[in-house]
Amino acid sequence: MHFTHAILRRPGEHFAEGLTRADEGPPDLDLALSQHARYAEALVTCGLQVEVLAADAEYPDSCFVEDPAIVTEAGALLTRPGAPSRLGEVATLRPVLQRYFGSVSSIAAPGLLDGGDVCDLGGRFLIGLSERTNTEGAGQLSRWLEERGYRSETVDLADHPRLLHLKTGITAIDEGRVVVVPGFPVARLLDGMERIEVEAGEEYAANCIRVNDRVLVAAGYPRLLERLEGLGYRTLPLSMSEFRRMDGGLSCLSLRLNLRRG
Repeated sequence: MHFTHAILRRPGEHFAEGLTRADEGPPDLDLALSQHARYAEALVTCGLQVEVLAADAEYPDSCFVEDPAIVTEAGALLTRPGAPSRLGEVATLRPVLQRYFGSVSSIAAPGLLDGGDVCDLGGRFLIGLSERTNTEGAGQLSRWLEERGYRSETVDLADHPRLLHLKTGITAIDEGRVVVVPGFPVARLLDGMERIEVEAGEEYAANCIRVNDRVLVAAGYPRLLERLEGLGYRTLPLSMSEFRRMDGGLSCLSLRLNLRRG
């Protein structure tokens, strides 16, 4: 859970034209930019060097940099997003990741893979099969991870339509401890792990992120905040209202890297 750097991209002028299933009205761009800046500041507070890429007006969803790429301590992989309107985001990230990692691998057609469907449980990865990630994409990622010494298992989200991505419903916040939504699919994959189940009405808060000695949590969900603090975590609540309107969460807004690996 240790990170040294993060890559972000500012929301662009057409942010409100991005994909969303939420029924909460269009986002306020000025407020989104303010929330994004606070998010970047929070990562700096956690000890990270933060690179904020310029907004890309061509791709309204491009501030959600987690989906076009997977980063691990062993390397980086460019995905192939399941939404056709997001495919072009991949090429814009390639030179950025090459600066950090050198050689960068890619998911190939007909594979589809969104980074939001990939959850690192500490060297063991869960890969969600969703509207945005297919079995071919998951298989390619699994083989890439295996070549680098990691294990992986798939989670079929077909019967859980409320979960846009796997990480809509699960976050690893410590070795052996996860935050999950009620009824998380294939609970057997979490055997041996302590589960903090969010309460009804606070499902959005399940997408929190552990960044070094802090846990970033969406503001406005006091019961999860209280439970985390009761377990001794130092929390950092952040307003996420405008990103929630666009189906985005805390993990979506950054690629978090450990460049002091090994």
